Amino acid sequence: MASRGNFSSKLGFILAAAGSAVGLGNIWKFPFEAADGGGAAFVLIYLVFAFILCFPVMVTEIAIGRKTQKNPVGAYKALGFKQWQFLGILGICSGVLILSFYNIVAGWAIGYFLEMIQGNFEIGNNFSTYTAQIWKVGLYGALFMAITAFTVSKGISGGIERAAKFLMPSLLLMIIGLTFYAMSLPNASAGIAYYLVPEFSEVTFEVVYNALGQAFFSLSLGMGALITYGSYVSKNDNIINSAAWITVTDVGIAFLAGLMMFPFVSYLTNGTMENFTGGPGLIFATLPGVFRSLGETLGIIVGSTFFLLLSFAALTSTVSLLEVPVTYVVDELKISRKRTVWIVAGLIFLLGVPSLLSNGYSGFFTNFVTYFGAISPTSFMTLIEHIGNDTFLPLGGFLITIFAAYVWKKNNLIEELVQGNEQFRNSWVRKHIDFTVSYLCPLMLGFIFILTFLDRFFGISVF
Repeated sequence: MASRGNFSSKLGFILAAAGSAVGLGNIWKFPFEAADGGGAAFVLIYLVFAFILCFPVMVTEIAIGRKTQKNPVGAYKALGFKQWQFLGILGICSGVLILSFYNIVAGWAIGYFLEMIQGNFEIGNNFSTYTAQIWKVGLYGALFMAITAFTVSKGISGGIERAAKFLMPSLLLMIIGLTFYAMSLPNASAGIAYYLVPEFSEVTFEVVYNALGQAFFSLSLGMGALITYGSYVSKNDNIINSAAWITVTDVGIAFLAGLMMFPFVSYLTNGTMENFTGGPGLIFATLPGVFRSLGETLGIIVGSTFFLLLSFAALTSTVSLLEVPVTYVVDELKISRKRTVWIVAGLIFLLGVPSLLSNGYSGFFTNFVTYFGAISPTSFMTLIEHIGNDTFLPLGGFLITIFAAYVWKKNNLIEELVQGNEQFRNSWVRKHIDFTVSYLCPLMLGFIFILTFLDRFFGISVF
């Protein structure tokens, strides 16, 4: 059997794993979660959770992958706990479901990039009509999946790592450039103040819960991606150091996204920031109008750069999402990587067709299911998001910490982390990971899973 391959450098691994974490949610969700949660107060809470709670889970996943050099399912079998392979299957299912709808949104981004190049600023006024244009949007989604599959088919060092070394610096340069430009616009200061001035009076239990959830979801935890990437990491690499850089990169780009987004919004509203929400509505319906107001030439440059940024952010995530099931098939079924990539990518694209249809084209999929106690129906795409992203991920993270602390045992985890980092053995970081993986992470992630499950599917909220 051919070698599985490895990352050729520590930097390559960090950029690829950070790219997995950095996605569309960093651009459109984090800034508005922060604004609704008291601005800088939310950012502070988010940072605490990212490093105190999520960092140990990330370290654990990477360590399991490196120890076994296997995919998420094979990893548990290789450690001698075959009965726990269901956890790997859960992670793979999470990634497949998320990629099936995430690819649709990524298709919107690349489609808007192509529209912006042509100076079609009016597309923002017809967002709902645009998403219902099944053949056009479907073609963009197929194009994005093909780009993702081509990248993954080239292997770890030749495909994923090489792409990450180009995409991540490019993404960072674009977001920094757009941030500086946005901050130069009239009324930008009002947007920055709205984002960064702390309002501790707005910090509620719900805000803390949202900050915890955002930190966990934004770091690609619980879906097997970091176990998969960890399986390609050298024994000489310092996992603690790498995980810290991954966390800093993800958090930093999310923070910069706020500095970019709010000046744009403030410019559009003449400094009035009330009644604005994030998400697809702002990105795809509102911002093209902002770019149009800059004038045709400058609007095309800034608008196309913005949606290229979104496309790059999406691609760094879709590559890691596709790599998870591909590695499983290659490891377990011994099928060649290239053949596996295109078969799996094609099947996931087909799985995403109902999500494609659920944005206005098909009434059946647009109003697919009505949850218990809900007034209005939920689309197929939203249902898949609730299952794959909001339910499976925290459940996977909860079970991973239970496995690491009480089944595989903490001492084995520590010994793997010592590889490439002998100083870790007697460090305060070891004590932190020991405590959080054993007690804090299971408690908090179990809490997220229960509350989110009850809220999403039964309409039961404690807030």
